[in-house]
Amino acid sequence: MAIKSPPEISAAAVEVGTAKADLTWDRALVGGFLAGAYIAFGSLVAISVSSGLDPKTWGTLPTLFTGAVFTLGLVLVVVAGAELLTGNMALLPLALLRRRITLAQLGVNWLLVLVGNLAGSLFVAYFLAWKSGVIGPSGAANSAAGLEHTRAVAIAAAKGVTESNTQIFLRAVGCNWLVCLAIWLALAANDVAGKVLGIFFPIMAFVAMGFDHVVANMFFLPLGHYAGTPGLGWSNVANNLWWAFLGNAVGAGLFVAVIYWFLYLRGTPELEPSPMGARHDSPTASEPAVSTRQAR
Repeated sequence: MAIKSPPEISAAAVEVGTAKADLTWDRALVGGFLAGAYIAFGSLVAISVSSGLDPKTWGTLPTLFTGAVFTLGLVLVVVAGAELLTGNMALLPLALLRRRITLAQLGVNWLLVLVGNLAGSLFVAYFLAWKSGVIGPSGAANSAAGLEHTRAVAIAAAKGVTESNTQIFLRAVGCNWLVCLAIWLALAANDVAGKVLGIFFPIMAFVAMGFDHVVANMFFLPLGHYAGTPGLGWSNVANNLWWAFLGNAVGAGLFVAVIYWFLYLRGTPELEPSPMGARHDSPTASEPAVSTRQAR
């Protein structure tokens, strides 16, 4: 079979969420660092390709370009393997609803992965984007680095200064609904090309629509602060991340985990853990066949 059916995707997601909850603390942190860095790489290339495009000429096309290349981040997370908080916001609640993990396991995993994502994002933002000179000083307006500076500041100002708390929250709900659907589609595929194609459109869409992703904002907003975005302090950064976290959790937990549990898993026999265990390194790693038993 080329792809999994929706019930099979749901079963595979439970297996992967269970495996992620069983990660040791050090693997969760290191995997989280990688995911934060990978999303930051996608964010940095998104700034690069959309810099210098005058909206008077290009209209809204720069947002399409931004979204198209930003997909690199989740492709690296899924195919290369890493621990992304926003994906775990759907996978672990689904395993919790199937009584395969405890609430404490979910909380510990989210905390460790959040810390790792933040560390990876800040590392790329400070060292590889700012200190490297990829994002140049504000005075270098006619250079590529200067154009990227202008673009980085514009993104940070929009997310960290202009948006209200309600807007951040609602945009974050829509964002992680789409992000977790991208992971859902990647779970459906059994080959790398299918996973990449499944990831591309939902991720491109959420970025093009201007939604808020808490891990991406861990890169965009600190970078904007380093670049001197007017009115953007660390308190603005923390406020945005808080509301984006809440919205992302609702988007993933309610609109993906709960709804797909209700559609395909509620009232069905529980899954036996795979004898070999799901791989811990990727939300779409190969999922072995699972057997069933009577619901408790």
